[in-house]
Amino acid sequence: MNDEDKQPFTQHLEELRKRLITSFIAVGIGFVVCFAFKKKLFYVLMAPLQKAMKSGDTLIYTHLPEAFFTYLKTAFISGIILASPVLLYQFWMFIAPGLYDREKKLLIPILFLSTLFFTGGALFGYFVVFPWGFKFFLSFATDTIRPMPSMKEYLGFSAKLLLGFGIVFELPLVITFLARLGIVSVEFLKKNRKYAILLIFVGAAVLTPPDVVTQVLMALPLILLYEISIIGARIFGKKSDDTQDENEGAEPDSGSH
Repeated sequence: MNDEDKQPFTQHLEELRKRLITSFIAVGIGFVVCFAFKKKLFYVLMAPLQKAMKSGDTLIYTHLPEAFFTYLKTAFISGIILASPVLLYQFWMFIAPGLYDREKKLLIPILFLSTLFFTGGALFGYFVVFPWGFKFFLSFATDTIRPMPSMKEYLGFSAKLLLGFGIVFELPLVITFLARLGIVSVEFLKKNRKYAILLIFVGAAVLTPPDVVTQVLMALPLILLYEISIIGARIFGKKSDDTQDENEGAEPDSGSH
């Protein structure tokens, strides 16, 4: 392989390095900002659990440094969420050179919708799933069995759910984008609907605690989002005339990934 063949690959690595550095800086800034409000952020995070708990019950920590590290992780996770628009922008800009001009015009709407869907998924988990899930878990308490969740356990549990819901709510956007690229079609999505529903329930079982209530609360919105994806694929999917236009005119940038 000569130098001319190697050059594009080294350029890809250099661009990837720049994108990663920018992403790390964004997360670092988000972490510093959120660390200043670490206690308030954790109180907001545990508010749904407090509402479900009996009066006088509260979270505990069983190891001396547990509270400190829990606040530290809270600030880090919040920093990632705060920096998510930058992270999504860096991702889409990295793949942009591999797209046609017509597809590049979709990057700004996709960036906006990516942030919107992720935020919507996290809010759905916080306001809908958390109250139902916590009531279910706490319903096993009796006069002789008292729930005493720790800060560390609750943070891991809630962060997993919030990030999980935020990610899975990106489904319509991802599928619509794949349809736009011609990788999937409306017919393909309809034909494999039953397999998609099966995978949705399997994914919900992996991302949520081992209880039917929380799994269903994640799976049902995902099924609805899958149907929305089919509509998006029908509206924005690649048409035959799009393919013809791309073959006649716009070509991908030489630095395609």
